[in-house]
Amino acid sequence: MSARPENATPRAQHSTGPAEWLARRGEAVVLGAAAIVVALSAAYTVLGAGMEMTAVEMTRMAGPIGEPMQMGPSTAWTAGYAGLIFLMWWLMMIAMMTPSAAPVLLLFTALKKAGSSPARAPLLSLLFLSGYLLAWAVFSLAATAVQWGLETAGLSNGPMMSLSSRALAGALLLAAGAYQFTPWKHACLSHCRTPVQFLTAHHRTGMAGAVLMGAHHGAYCLGCCWALMLLLFAGGVMNLYWIAGIALYVLAEKHLARARLFAPAAGLLLMLAGASLMATAF
Repeated sequence: MSARPENATPRAQHSTGPAEWLARRGEAVVLGAAAIVVALSAAYTVLGAGMEMTAVEMTRMAGPIGEPMQMGPSTAWTAGYAGLIFLMWWLMMIAMMTPSAAPVLLLFTALKKAGSSPARAPLLSLLFLSGYLLAWAVFSLAATAVQWGLETAGLSNGPMMSLSSRALAGALLLAAGAYQFTPWKHACLSHCRTPVQFLTAHHRTGMAGAVLMGAHHGAYCLGCCWALMLLLFAGGVMNLYWIAGIALYVLAEKHLARARLFAPAAGLLLMLAGASLMATAF
């Protein structure tokens, strides 16, 4: 019987465990998990779980921006109802904003795979995504408070969750358009467009570091897009046309190669639309 060569590797050493398998397929695992999160959030949004009507029904019934509508009485605000509205906002933000975060998420995964602990890359990337979504949870909490205030003041179309004042809707469009020209908008948008620079400048280690990096990136994304998200109050919080339109615009603004004029062009159009609404409000 011939002797085994000294440098031969036993067959058992070639077997891989779950950690190694996940590490080799880190990007696919993370992208698949993010896709599942987006799909579930989008389904919840469309079905309007817990709401008086589904998003499809609200979209069909939507009228012109800022027009008061004859609707039934609004649901009384309680802690439980506020929690439901917060969940609606947050899941809607997850469905709208996670696709635009995919490039930085995949780049973060690739960097972790190339590091000292590649087997932990999928876990760290999902923690990064969790931190990113926590930033939008903060926005959702603020949006819930705004919606509560609008309905309490009688400035919202009740179950339709849209502004009932043309003047207020016009002012919102004007403000959102003006924000497109501010240095804060462009500074935050610059960070979103250059994920390599962000990950290099704000690198942290460990699981807590991944969450903090995700939250930090989410804060820049929030600074870039919060005014656009508030436009849902003008078109209808659950209006699927507005939800899809804003989500696609955000994706294009951040990632298309020739998108430098998107922000000022959108700002100008929003200001013109706002001025037109306000001119016809009085």
